[in-house]
Amino acid sequence: MKARNILLTTALAGVALGFVQKAQPTLKDAFKKDFYVGAALNYRQLNGQDAKATALIKQQFNTISPENLLKWGPVHPQLNTYNFKPADDYVAFGQQNNMFIIGHTLMWHQQTPKWVFEDEAGKPVSREVLLKRLEEHINTVVGRYKGKIGGWDVLNEAIDDQQGDLRKTKWLEILGEDFAAKAFEYAHKADPKAELYYNDYSLFRPEKREGVIKLVKSLQAKGVKVTAIGMQGHYGLKQPSIEQIEASIVAFSKLGVHVNFTELDVDVLPKPSRRQGGADISENYAAATQYNPYQAGLPDSVQQQLTNRYADLFALFHKHRDVIDRITLWGVTDADSWLNDWPIRGRTSYPLLFGRNYEAKPAFQSVVQAAAQKSK
Repeated sequence: MKARNILLTTALAGVALGFVQKAQPTLKDAFKKDFYVGAALNYRQLNGQDAKATALIKQQFNTISPENLLKWGPVHPQLNTYNFKPADDYVAFGQQNNMFIIGHTLMWHQQTPKWVFEDEAGKPVSREVLLKRLEEHINTVVGRYKGKIGGWDVLNEAIDDQQGDLRKTKWLEILGEDFAAKAFEYAHKADPKAELYYNDYSLFRPEKREGVIKLVKSLQAKGVKVTAIGMQGHYGLKQPSIEQIEASIVAFSKLGVHVNFTELDVDVLPKPSRRQGGADISENYAAATQYNPYQAGLPDSVQQQLTNRYADLFALFHKHRDVIDRITLWGVTDADSWLNDWPIRGRTSYPLLFGRNYEAKPAFQSVVQAAAQKSK
């Protein structure tokens, strides 16, 4: 603890945007021998509306994910309508900055329009119709970015939170249990060289971990290639434990797949739900003052906890760098974070490495300095 306090007192208060002091490494440089480090982007950061964030992204990261631009609803809102402009700009940005580009996501039970599952009368479509729509969507979207997007979150959050069974969704209801295999098959056919991922939250929980292991084994038994499992790192200051997270890294690596931490953030705010580490966007609660305690700023004591938490997490990631390919923060600055509006709208959240004024927080400093110490 003393060592970390020294780090904090000697750390720079922030990074002056537009340049990095020679003694101040960036995230991508600090871990260049270990894994990619990236962030999820919104459209304002790509089209020039948030120029400071754009500069920060170029400076710090070597991989990017689209927060919403490539989800089914935004990119394919109607049966015969595609909206590719935002996604095209996203991919062009990644190419211009020599970044490893991620596609997120091809199959999910959220943010998928109703028309995908219904006929003109509003009744459920047949398995054959839904398979055709799925294949057409994946072939069109993945095919458009063939050779440009390096990896795809093919399937997102398909395992139930409680028992580790397949989540009861329209995909499962209409297609049956081979829905996952079909999505991976179509994605591989559309771009044989792209990495293909399964992505989910709360994978530190033994029940959910076992459910994912069962799913991946079933895909492998069908000859379906899964490159990596994406562990969404929506964590708290204390939960889950480092030991719980590590147990899943080890268990997944035994499947012969790699691991990505795909949506990393650390929630410092109290939650109305007792569940830890979740990311079910259907959970929402009414605003209450006790759940938004840091509107005037984060107390030093909590800032220290956040700093320690990030240092511990990145020490774990570095330890398992042989099987970890990518760490992606879910947002660039605290102002961008989805946690400002989930599970309660309008809160002041502080879950990332950069603050609302684009400054590097003490947590950033502890992460890059920990990387420097590890490399000695």
